Amino acid sequence: MPNQQITIKEAQKKVDEWISTHGVRYFSELTNMAILTEEVGEVARIISRQYGEQSFKNKEKDKQLSDELADVLFVVICLANQTGVDLTKAFEKNMEKKTKRDNKRHKENKKLKSEK
Repeated sequence: MPNQQITIKEAQKKVDEWISTHGVRYFSELTNMAILTEEVGEVARIISRQYGEQSFKNKEKDKQLSDELADVLFVVICLANQTGVDLTKAFEKNMEKKTKRDNKRHKENKKLKSEK
């Protein structure tokens, strides 16, 4: 199953099933927002050490970016589930918005053009 791809809708269902099987209930939206902030901080910590100038502490060396990103995704899905957001529809709508708004903006951004 590790190589099996799932849709966003399936991921939302899987998280909901996990909560009802392994948890008592969803944490409150405010608690999940705090947890999301913590998880994003863990991603930032790894990025700053792996790609930035900071170095890992000995106890941090086993932390995996993929695992921390998955933690962020899990909490985002929890928040979507408990607030009634269909992430598939929301993502599709968001991509349409970005495409319309940023159709030429990034291509015309001189800061993004590679130097020759």
